Amino acid sequence: MTGISLGFSLEPLSLPLTSILPSRKMPEGLITSRKFKQICSSIGEVGLIEPLSITPVIRDLEQYMLLDGHIRLIAMRDLGFVDAPCLVSTDDEAYTYNSRINRLSTIQEHFMIRRAIDRGVSPDRLAKVLSVDVSQILKKMNLLDGICAEAADMLKDRQFSVEISRVLRKMNSTRQVECVELMIAANTVTVAYAEAMLVATPEEFLVEAKKTLKLTGVTQEQMAKMEREMANLQGQYKMVEQNYGQDVLNLVLAKGYLTKLLENPSVARYLRQRQPEVLAEFELIIKTTALDQ
Repeated sequence: MTGISLGFSLEPLSLPLTSILPSRKMPEGLITSRKFKQICSSIGEVGLIEPLSITPVIRDLEQYMLLDGHIRLIAMRDLGFVDAPCLVSTDDEAYTYNSRINRLSTIQEHFMIRRAIDRGVSPDRLAKVLSVDVSQILKKMNLLDGICAEAADMLKDRQFSVEISRVLRKMNSTRQVECVELMIAANTVTVAYAEAMLVATPEEFLVEAKKTLKLTGVTQEQMAKMEREMANLQGQYKMVEQNYGQDVLNLVLAKGYLTKLLENPSVARYLRQRQPEVLAEFELIIKTTALDQ
């Protein structure tokens, strides 16, 4: 069995920053960007976590070409670092380290912050490392307080504002699930959408038996109409969700049957001569690729 060759050396090298050459130009305004400030703050507080990625030494120059870590390199130079740990690539092909990036979901970030705090890292230090206000750390730490498990599970792979949790906490568990389902169905997981859902929520579905949010310029009659329409929308969504799979299956079967039927020259000729309207509808069904067409 052929062994698997590694793309990088296993042991990092500690190299002077002056011997590392960038392989691309940094964008304008990088130094003043929030991302750059966060990286500087993180490196200043806890040091470099992820080594730089470099090519093997360029013999004639006794220097290395940087593959990944350009922002970290600039940040370390600004912070006065002299050298940095580096991983040497063993592959001669062009290499794009961050060609596939999986961003942390908001709930994953919550669990990481909780784990760090449980291990003794203070919220103040986390805020300093991430270059954010400590109130943001506290909000992320308490993200799931008052959120039911089913709603949290539906949001686990999504990025959303921590303020959505503040809105959801004002609803009971049943309403939280309904609200999250509708936001995901509309692909609009935003604070504005959640607040609109809160306004349209009947009092019996609130944690406190009173409205905590009012819309200016909206009468009681309009509010009642909005609540009825929202309830109707939720019913339609549930019905579509239940019937969608069966409807898609029926569409696939109908397309397959009609395709085979119209491949028969005699049938196609008969419909073309005697029932052109029916033939046109059959051809339209065959060309359909989605239920909304």
